[in-house]
Amino acid sequence: MTERDTEIEFDFFEEPATREADRPERPARRVRGPRRPPGPPSGLTPLLRLVGLISFAILVVVLLVFWISSCRGEAKRDRYQGYMQDVQQIADRSERIGSQLSTTMTRPEVRQAALVRTLDGYAQQQAQLVASAQELDPPGPLRDQHEQMVDSLQFRVSGLRGLADAFGARSGNVGQVGTQLATQYRRLISSDVVWDDLFAAPATQELRRQDLRGINVPDSNFVTNPDLGTSRALSNIWQRVRGQTPTDGGTAARPGTHGHNLVSVTVVGGSRLNPNALNKVVATTDLSFEVVFENSGDSTETGVEVELTIQKETEPLTRTQRVDLTEPSEQVRVVFRNVGPVPFVQRTTLQVSVKPVPGEQNSSNNTAEYPVIFSYPGG
Repeated sequence: MTERDTEIEFDFFEEPATREADRPERPARRVRGPRRPPGPPSGLTPLLRLVGLISFAILVVVLLVFWISSCRGEAKRDRYQGYMQDVQQIADRSERIGSQLSTTMTRPEVRQAALVRTLDGYAQQQAQLVASAQELDPPGPLRDQHEQMVDSLQFRVSGLRGLADAFGARSGNVGQVGTQLATQYRRLISSDVVWDDLFAAPATQELRRQDLRGINVPDSNFVTNPDLGTSRALSNIWQRVRGQTPTDGGTAARPGTHGHNLVSVTVVGGSRLNPNALNKVVATTDLSFEVVFENSGDSTETGVEVELTIQKETEPLTRTQRVDLTEPSEQVRVVFRNVGPVPFVQRTTLQVSVKPVPGEQNSSNNTAEYPVIFSYPGG
């Protein structure tokens, strides 16, 4: 046996090492909760965010457009509304001048010089209104209508100046003077037509076209009584004012017959009063009386005053109304509304009088007295 043989080791009888020791210990099994649903793919999330941002931006733009449109609509409405309010102030002042003109010309005591001065004053006031109207800045679509409104006011200036010149005539043919006065008065009537047809109506149509509802176009009626503008009526006024001097007290007679006679007095909604019997009248809160009188002369009369008086213990209750114009044989109705507190359950007197006009010879039929007793409603 050689040394090599002795070096051989017989190890196949040795037990192999256990592999259990070489294996790592298995970790404890974790208890998992319910599984979450799968989320969107990672590439879809930025896209959804972008869509959301775009939608929000669109919403902001739409709201901004609506806000700007609303502001512009309000500004537009304010502009039209402000313009019409300025026109309203001018219209009201001009209308008051027209009302004062009618009252002034029909005052029985007015004299020629005073009337001419007053008419000149009215013309100056009206010219100031023209200047105020010219300073207004109308909205673009209303510029043509605005010019017509200014023209209407200018007609009133020229008409008033023409009346002042014609009334100031010291002499002349009555018919010719009446014609001149009527020509000037027609300018005043024309001013109302221009205002209504060439300003108010087209302006109203434009507001509707612009869908600006609730904005009113002002009205302005300068002439309160067109019948006062006839040559006959105006010539009578001219004769009357020329005949009034400080010494005659305004009673100078004019050609023709003059006067009125009382026809009837009636309780509105009730019966006609009888001057020869006791009249029982129910005094409602809106107690009113209708007076009818007639022009019994052959002349046109202006500035006729009618007076109603109810006697009371302390002081009489008196109401007065003025009629601008009456023509020959014309019957005129005047209503005294809401006459006021009357004496109850006692006999009293109601008197109605049509004031005499210059040149009237017989005034006995102008006045009547009615015995009355007022009772409570339902009494």
